[in-house]
Parts: sequence; C-alpha cells; structure tokens
Amino acid sequence: MNTSASAGTSSPMNGRRDWDSRRKRKIADITQALSVDPVDVATLRRMAISEGGLLTDEIRCQVWPRLLNVPPHLLDQEPEKVERENNKDYNQVLLDVQRSLRRFPPGMPDEQREGLQEALIDIILRVLKRNPQLHYYQGYHDIVVTFLLVVGERLASVLVEKLSTHHLRDFMDPTMDNTKHILNYLMPIIERVNPEVHDFMQQAEVGTVFALSWLITWFGHVLSDFRHVVRLYDFFLACHPLMPIYFAAVIVLHREEEVLECECDMAMVHHLLSQIPQDLPYETLISRAGDLFVQFPPSELAREAVAHESMATSTFKDFELASTQQRPDSVLRRRRRQKSAALEKQTVGPVVAVAQPSTSRRFVRLAVMGLTVALGAAALAVVNTALEWAPKLDLFP
Repeated sequence: MNTSASAGTSSPMNGRRDWDSRRKRKIADITQALSVDPVDVATLRRMAISEGGLLTDEIRCQVWPRLLNVPPHLLDQEPEKVERENNKDYNQVLLDVQRSLRRFPPGMPDEQREGLQEALIDIILRVLKRNPQLHYYQGYHDIVVTFLLVVGERLASVLVEKLSTHHLRDFMDPTMDNTKHILNYLMPIIERVNPEVHDFMQQAEVGTVFALSWLITWFGHVLSDFRHVVRLYDFFLACHPLMPIYFAAVIVLHREEEVLECECDMAMVHHLLSQIPQDLPYETLISRAGDLFVQFPPSELAREAVAHESMATSTFKDFELASTQQRPDSVLRRRRRQKSAALEKQTVGPVVAVAQPSTSRRFVRLAVMGLTVALGAAALAVVNTALEWAPKLDLFP
C-alpha cells in the first residue's frame, strides 16, 4: 500500500537524494572549471546563476575572484595599512560600521565581531584611498561586510576594489544622478510585464525610492538571512551590472496582489513596498529576473528609462531634501529660520502658503558583464544604445 501510494510522486527523502546528487554534480563541475587552463569562467557563471548558486563560502573564495576577473597575482597580496587620521571619510564610515551589528551572525563573540568591524573600516578606507575618484555612500558598508564575512579581509580588499570600479561605480559618483538613472529602469520593466501594477504605482506617484536601499546594497541591508544575501551575490556577480534592478522588479511583480489591494496613496504604497518580505521564493525570483533580462534587455528599455526620469527626479529631490535636513548643521539652521520666521510673523502678519503641485542562450546573455568597461552599469546601457545621453545625465564627469 505504501508502495502504491508513493508511485508517481517524489517523497521528501527522494527529493533530498535528488538535491544531494545535483549538488555533488555541481561541485564536480565547478572543480573541473577551476582546474582547466585557462579557467572556464563561462561554466562558473552558469554555476553561480543556476539553482543553489555556489553552495559554500569555500567555493565562493575560489569563484568570486574569477567572476570579477581579478588577476591571480593580486589575490596573494597582503592588504596595505590604512591611515585613519585626517581621512575625510573616516567619521561617516565609523558611524555606519557601528550601526551594522545586525549584519554579523547572531551569537558571534563581541571580540570577534569588533575585530571584523575594524577590518571592515580598513577595507572601505583602503579602497577609497586607492581610488580617489570614488565617493563613499551610506549603504556601501553593507556590501563590503558581505565580502568580508565570506572571503576574509585580504580577499575582500581586492574583490571590493574591483567591484567598486565596475558594478558599483555609478553609486560612487559625487551625485546621485547615475543612481537615479539606474532606478529609472524599474518602472519600464514592470510596465512590460504587468501594466496594471505599473499604472497603479504611477497613479499613486510612489516613484522608485523604496528600492534605493535594495539597489545600492545589493539587498544586503534589507534581508535578514545571510544565506539569501550571498545567494543573490552569486547571481549578481555572474550577471550584467543592471541585474539587481531586474531583481527589484520581480519582487514588486511577485507582490502584485498586495500592491493592487493597497490604498492608492503614495505614503501607503511606499510603506508597503519598502517592507520587503523575508520569505521570498528566491530561486524562482532569480530565474524570473534572468528571463526578464533576456526578454527585455537594457538596450530595449533605455528610451523608456529616460521617459521616467521626470517622476524619479521629482521623487529624489524630496528624498535628498529629507536626507539633508537630518544633518545636525541643517537642523540647527532650520531651527534658527523657524525662530526668525515666528518673530516676523508676529510683526508682519500671517504668511499665505502656496501649495506646490505633486508630481543555455539564456545563460550566455545573462553573463554579459562588460568588465572592460570601467564606467559602470549606466554607462554600459549607454554604450549599448544609440541614445546620446551623456551630457544630460552627466555620465562622464
């Protein structure tokens, strides 16, 4: 009876055996790809993209450098010492690192965590010192700490530097212009797949700021399970630099029912979308993001991304203003202005406020990295299109 009941179905035990078999086969394929000369990077990319990713941190230590095309001789170099005094970024980096306690494994001894936090500061300052064209941004430490926990300080210093001058290059400009441009791809992707969700979000004027922390931290800041974070890093490192925005789109699309049932109000929709679920079906979403990239590559969405610039720019102005107003010097100036305005109001009379208007082939294509292009993800999109955006978007400061 048990035999007939299980006929034609896969029991949990069979499923486990099947996964163990596929896992062993994947490890063998990765080992083979690493052992040949030259290293079979194409196979490593496929392994990183496919179900389960690179499986272990030991494998990631070997494969991540290959995915980033880091010369082997750089991997054995000891990190140079970092001078913290008189470093313009040190105070902000220190504050961000001190606030990063939840990024470390629960139960880690304080002494070990504090040592890793010191290493985290050194890696960030080291990369910035060696690359003065790069500008630190809040959220950068969330990416760096992931590399530190997976590969250690020595390897992380090299890999993060390469990542910062390629995938993350646009986020490290003096302004957020290129970051805004990358976020502009979000709505065109959603529109192609689900016009109803797109139109609802447009009507709510929610913009794309809710996805900012997803993008600039590669979801490291918003996901609580470290296993999910490194799985996404496997995927992103093996793919086009714009893949994180496709993954952001599939998260929104996955939550279609929640979005459409929400009140069509900017604050309500923004709150809903910014609270990312922790139980997402990651492998399914990774596969879907890859499919959407193949169906709607950046070159096809470029014009629509520019068309969405107006809405995004308006939203970011509010965001940047709000961020600026949280700085201590701005708070003090604002209080002084409010006090002066109150005194003027007593002598001059009421002021009328004017309201402002509100505003197989698949894997090959996924693995197009463009690592020889050091200008970043937005620049890659420009290179692949005929649009002349560079002066307008300030891509080449």
